Amino acid sequence: MNDRYSASFPEKADFDRIREMLLDLCYSSLGQKQVDRIRFETCKDRIVCLVSQAEEFRQIILSGKQFPGSHYYDLTEVLTHLRPAGTYATADILLDLKLSVETMTGVTGFLSRKGDDGDPEYPYLARLIDGVEIDPGLPRQIDSLVDENGLVRSSASPELKSIRDEKQQLEKKALHRINSILNEAKAEGWIAQDTELTLRNGRQVIPLGVANKRRLRGFVHDYSATGQTAYLEPEEVFELNNRIRELEGEERQEVIRLLKAFADVLRPMLDDLEKGYEMLGHVDATRAKARLALEMDASMPHISDEPRLAWVNARHPLLYLSYKKQQKQVVPMTLELNDKNRILIISGPNAGGKSVCLKTCGLIQYMLQCGLLVPVDSYSGAGIFHHLFIDIGDEQSLENDLSTYSSHLLNMKTLLEQAHQRTLFLIDEFGAGTEPRIGGAIAEAILEQLHEKKAMGVVTTHYANLKLMAGKYPGMLNGSMLFDSKRMKPLFKLKTGNPGSSFAFEIARSIGLPDPIIAKAGALAGDQDLDFDVQLQDLEVKKSELETKDIELRRTGDFLSELIDKYEQLRDELHNRKNEILMEARKEAKEILSGANKMIENTIREIREAQAGREKTREARKKLSEFSTSMNEQLDQMPQADPGEKKARKKKRKLKQPDDDIDPTPVKTGDIVRVKGQETPGEVAQITGSVALVLFGSIQLRIAVDELEKTRKKSIRTTGTRSSSSSVPFDIHARAAAFRPDIDLRSDRVDEALQKVQTHIDDAYLLGVPQIRILHGKGDGVLRPAIRSFLKEIPHVRRFRDEHPDRGGAGITVVDFGK
Repeated sequence: MNDRYSASFPEKADFDRIREMLLDLCYSSLGQKQVDRIRFETCKDRIVCLVSQAEEFRQIILSGKQFPGSHYYDLTEVLTHLRPAGTYATADILLDLKLSVETMTGVTGFLSRKGDDGDPEYPYLARLIDGVEIDPGLPRQIDSLVDENGLVRSSASPELKSIRDEKQQLEKKALHRINSILNEAKAEGWIAQDTELTLRNGRQVIPLGVANKRRLRGFVHDYSATGQTAYLEPEEVFELNNRIRELEGEERQEVIRLLKAFADVLRPMLDDLEKGYEMLGHVDATRAKARLALEMDASMPHISDEPRLAWVNARHPLLYLSYKKQQKQVVPMTLELNDKNRILIISGPNAGGKSVCLKTCGLIQYMLQCGLLVPVDSYSGAGIFHHLFIDIGDEQSLENDLSTYSSHLLNMKTLLEQAHQRTLFLIDEFGAGTEPRIGGAIAEAILEQLHEKKAMGVVTTHYANLKLMAGKYPGMLNGSMLFDSKRMKPLFKLKTGNPGSSFAFEIARSIGLPDPIIAKAGALAGDQDLDFDVQLQDLEVKKSELETKDIELRRTGDFLSELIDKYEQLRDELHNRKNEILMEARKEAKEILSGANKMIENTIREIREAQAGREKTREARKKLSEFSTSMNEQLDQMPQADPGEKKARKKKRKLKQPDDDIDPTPVKTGDIVRVKGQETPGEVAQITGSVALVLFGSIQLRIAVDELEKTRKKSIRTTGTRSSSSSVPFDIHARAAAFRPDIDLRSDRVDEALQKVQTHIDDAYLLGVPQIRILHGKGDGVLRPAIRSFLKEIPHVRRFRDEHPDRGGAGITVVDFGK
């Protein structure tokens, strides 16, 4: 970004105002120097380091930890002055040096802290103290030489102590003697009783009338303006003061000797001290970045070394801060540009927010590549570009005799010469400024060339031919700024997929332009242009209706699937219960027969005991045996539970369990996976370390590998076939766009709240959101314990806690996900 055009990017994208805010938030000139040095970076590691440092400092501020925040003095020029031999620093400068060195040691001590794992608690900020070695005994050395008032101590050397003691004694003696002479003069009536000593030429003198000046022996230092009063120093006091002046000179020389001696001690430490002051400057500038991030609710997106934008709920930083003061809300923007969709053509009505979207893209990307946190949701994605171009506003040049359109074309020439895959271009009102048909044709040719160079960008336009390019060239897509056609007001909301209407005639009609004028304009514009605008509006209406029907179909499909599952479960339960009843009945019948046999045996025994005939007894036994055999045969013919059928049903139910869809082999690129506890399948696009990049339709999420389940492709096809017939596929892109990390449950009953919490947690975990906030209020304490008991049962919840007291305290539960 060293050409003339790109050099104007910070000013045109309003980054200069961001820099001014950072300068105001710095504690010292050390930090301000580092803010002035902020530049556009293209190295991913450098950008990640700078942004991570700002994020870590933001966390320090939020935690309330006491970070050293005073005595950020800039003594770099003093250190440069001390390098030549024979030079020295004054005592007050040494006091500032002592205080700033104590700050250095405090900062290095804070950033050297280790976490439970033995690594630095703030690893990126810890890089600021690499190579900084400050002698911890230096403050004590300075303290032994200089006191808290910035004066050299008398104890610094025996000579200095002796000089000061003698000077102090003489000063007391001189004061005592001149007071005695003053009182004597008052007693003699030479001066008035209310006369006091005064100073002339740094010496105490007695105001004396000119007529009486010869009554005292001494030296006249001055006369009053009228010449009637002489200011006289008594002779004997004059001698004492002369000696005091001699001692002051000796004291000054001894102090300089001591300061020079200390400078000799300090000189070998100058390089280390310079590193220390540079470190303080970086810390001060990083703290300013963190403070600004807190003001604009900024966070750190996931940064990848590729040209891409995947912003969720992006807000223009300056507009957000302005609206925040006015207690108004900025409409956020969700935008994704990647290798498949590289150029976004935004259309819509004037004053609908097109230029704001354009500036938001430019400013956020520039801030990020300057190492600042940006106002997007933390699970957003961001890439890195090597060139940023912006063409916005009036660039008419009187010096070069260039019109606005000529300047615009010159900018386009520069862009076409330098554009490549790592270029992000932002063009406002593309093609405007000249005859519409010619301007539109030139703009279309330029955009086609940029598309061939695979550059990435956002343009705003009203031209129909540019809107139609999205259907001709892969990688181009339309976007529209939504407009409330009923109230005739812009909604300031970006929607990608369809071009927008300019609503020129509708706006003209709403502001009261006469109907004949509008009718005449319509006739002049021609049916073709009007039809195109009308078709755009009709398409938007039809799309909205289709989306509504899509939601209804999805709900109906889910309801039918649930009914089918309940029916099959009830059918299996009834069948099992039927077989169990029959088996119990058969068992009871056999027990009855067994009892009957026993009864018959007893009967025979009784007959025998009664001495009945043997033949008669044998006949009775035979009949009983035949009866028993007949009953057993009838029981055997009763229906029985089929063990094979029972096993088949168990197997069928087992196949319905998700565990049979899981492939236990390790997850690799190209596998079909799903998040544990979720049903939506995705494809693994890339694995980096322990993190996998998973594609859920058009959404890319980074998820820990151990949180994924590898599924069998065959079972996924089966599931997919059934779901396609009963419900509409899960739209993760819509959920990502609509998801908000905060949920308010204060007016809900416990059962309603728990159901909402479950749905909210499922969406958050699926979208890879690291943290959510549940607003339940304090009230009578019913919701809070119920929600927290519920959270303990959810495996994805790593921990939950109260919000910071300044941001809601016990009325808000903060939930963190992951391990």
